Amino acid sequence: QLHLVESGGGSVQPGGSLTLACTSSKSTFNYFGIGWFRQAPGKEREGVSCISPTSSDGPTKYEDSVKGRFTISRDNAKNTVYLQMHTLRPEDTAVYYCAARDFPCSGAGLYARDFGFWGQGTQVTVSS
Repeated sequence: QLHLVESGGGSVQPGGSLTLACTSSKSTFNYFGIGWFRQAPGKEREGVSCISPTSSDGPTKYEDSVKGRFTISRDNAKNTVYLQMHTLRPEDTAVYYCAARDFPCSGAGLYARDFGFWGQGTQVTVSS
């Protein structure tokens, strides 16, 4: 069992930045592909980004609307994956979840059904 904890959410104005973190107490976390998803009220949960255990396992992935604005990274020494979010827009407002899967971030698409472990979510609100 892998327990994930998100942190770093909050409220910012449009154009602002936030950095989310996803951590686990288990070092086995470092062998999982980690994804970030978000869900806005009344909308389906959508994939935002994904990072493989190592760069040799596969490329990072980004949903089109966040490319160039969001950066995913991981620090395996800290069992942590980060999502740096810049130039935030009101449409980025959502609950953000991190999730883990036991294979790299390869292939097309980013689907919640491929991830077996989930955090509790952290709220991101972008508003003036």
